[in-house]
Parts: sequence; C-alpha cells; structure tokens
Amino acid sequence: MDARETTEAFIASADAHSAHNYHPLPVVVATADGAWMTDVEGRRFLDMLAGYSALNFGHGNRRLIEAAKAQMDRVTLTSRAFHHDRFADFCRELAALCGMETVLPMNTGAEAVETAVKTARKWGYRVKGVPAEMAKIVVAGNNFHGRTTTVISFSTDPEARADFGPYTPGFEIVPYGDLTAMRAAVTENTVAVLLEPIQGEAGVLVPPAGYLPAVRELTRERNVLFVADEIQSGLGRTGRTFACEHEGVVPDVYVLGKALGGGVVPVSAVVSSAQVLGVFRPGEHGSTFGGNPLACAVALEVIAMLRTGEYQRRAASLGERLHRELGLLKDSGHVTAVRGRGLWAGVDIAPAYGTGREVSERLMERGVLVKDTHGVTVRIAPPLVVSEEDLDWGLAQFRAVLGA
Repeated sequence: MDARETTEAFIASADAHSAHNYHPLPVVVATADGAWMTDVEGRRFLDMLAGYSALNFGHGNRRLIEAAKAQMDRVTLTSRAFHHDRFADFCRELAALCGMETVLPMNTGAEAVETAVKTARKWGYRVKGVPAEMAKIVVAGNNFHGRTTTVISFSTDPEARADFGPYTPGFEIVPYGDLTAMRAAVTENTVAVLLEPIQGEAGVLVPPAGYLPAVRELTRERNVLFVADEIQSGLGRTGRTFACEHEGVVPDVYVLGKALGGGVVPVSAVVSSAQVLGVFRPGEHGSTFGGNPLACAVALEVIAMLRTGEYQRRAASLGERLHRELGLLKDSGHVTAVRGRGLWAGVDIAPAYGTGREVSERLMERGVLVKDTHGVTVRIAPPLVVSEEDLDWGLAQFRAVLGA
C-alpha cells in the first residue's frame, strides 16, 4: 500500500464506521507541532484554522502539555461531589482575567451557552421578577452558539436547524448589527441579549462600529443581561483578551470555551457577577467533568499565558499583516470581501476563482489548511504562535491558488 492509498484507507474506514455529520478535507493528520501538522503520508501542512480558535497557543504547546502531564500524575477527575486543590485557583484566576467575580465551569462551548441561557432565565425569574415561563432572550440572525436542541432553536442556519424540531421557545431573533430591531425586540420579559461580538461561523462578521456599546447601554437601561459569547473570539484571537474590548464594552456575562482548554482538553465556563451566578443552588445545574482537576490545571496555564499579553500583541501585529495582504486581494478583485479583526479573517472568494470549498482543497494541495463556510467564504485563523515567515508563506499560497 502506497502513501496515497493509506490516506484513502483511513478515510474509507472513517466513512464506514462514523456518522457523516462533517465533511472534512481529505487529509489525515498524524502529528502536529506549533502551527504545523503532518499527515500519515509525511506531508506537512500549515494550520491556518487552529481548531476554530481552540488551538490559539498552537499544537503541542510545551507549557500546556507539561501542565497536563504533571496533573495527570496526581488526579484527573473527582466529580463535583468533592473539592479538589486546583478548582479554587482556576475560578479565582479566570474571574480576575474577566474582571468578574464568579465562574461556573463546564466542558464544551455548547454546554457553556446552555448554561448561560439557564442562568439568564433563572436570573430573570428570581432577580428581575419576570412572570414564570415568560422569559425571553434576544439573539442575532446568522448566529452560531452550538448545536444542542435549545441552541439550534434560535439558529437561522437551515443545515443546523432542519428536521430537529420541535424547537425550544423563548427566543427572539433580530438582524445582527441592527440596533433599531434590537430596541424593538427588548420587552419587560426580556432577560438577556445573547451575542457573538464577532460572528465566527457566519463568516467572521464584525458588527458596525458603535453597535456593541449601544447594546450595552440598552441592556443597562432595560435591566437586561448582556451575554457575550466569546468562545471563538475570546482569549487573544482578535488582538485583545476579549473581542468586546475593542469597543470598550464589558458584558454582564462572558461565555468562554475553545482556547480555554489550550487545545489539550475541553474546558468552558460562564463568568459573571456573584449576583448573577448566585441564582443557582446545589442540584440545579452541574456537570460531572466540569471543572475537573486536569481541565483546571491546563486552563490555569492558559490564563497565566494570557496575563503576559504576549499572545494578544502577536495577534494584533500579525493580524495587521494578515489583513493588509488580504486587502490587496480585494483590491485586485480576486476576493469580494475581507472581514475580521486580529489574527482572524473571513474571505469571500470571487465566483470566477472557485467556491470556498474548492479554494480550500487547492490550498490543501499546496500545504495550507483552512476551512470554508457558507459556500463562498474561507476562514483564516492560524495559531497565535505562527511565525511571520510562516504566515507570509501561507498567504503566498493563498495568492497562488487564486492566480494573484
């Protein structure tokens, strides 16, 4: 069996024994280090996706791997039935990083969003005084907050939503960036506005300047929680610790995930004030693995790394380089739009140069891995540890596949 047959055999076996809920590029990764991955054929690829921001600190980051190994030799799981010696430090340090008071840890981003929804509803009933079963949450069209039954109930993406009903009520959908629609949607029974400061899955959509501060003002006026889903946009990706910071906004609730686990373990959390998260009483919400010792050990190292500001500065400086080069492709007509902030971009391919999927496949053949979304868009989000030289090389391959 030659190398190519090895790849095909791996993919055929996966197709035979797994549900076809993804359409991955035809590459089988075997090892990875930093911003680079190597497949089963020994071919190297520059990772320009970073696990949708889960790998902000790169593959196999030694600091994170060592933290995980050290904890694995001690204790990995206790469940929340017992205390463990990493939990208090994790909650204290993450709350401090967010400028908040209280942390409710979970595992995946979708779990954290579900937790935020439950938090907002319970706060609405117990603190705001909304009548029972009347709580409403305002969300934005084209959102992506996960794939649970509740979350897809307020999705506008047919692929995520179709054939999964009946759907969970209690959500009002308004156009992203439309403040007039937002104002009209907020009523006395609204308990929260849930937004991505930058919509990642939708194609890295940045809202109009002033939109987030206006939403923040509106939610304060109406006694409504502003919940910021920073699962993809947070923890350094945009050049700040949180994307909300670019507009000087501090939400009532942060929803975090992906990079919080350093690409090593799934870690997510809802972070807020003691008043908001204080609505929970023992037994009302939980997770066997949420806040486990291994997760806390890795996340504590992530928090310490973010406190240096190094990764935020890299994302900002390399992001300027990224957007400058992509802007030239827009000027030349090879792409129709470039959006994003920091080391994160959504690029709409001009129809003459192929679909997003076709461009992603051509880039794969040249040793660069990205991923398409919504037909025409290619998302670019390399690890924050990528070197200038590697970023330039990856962008050169992008230009080459477009004939620029």
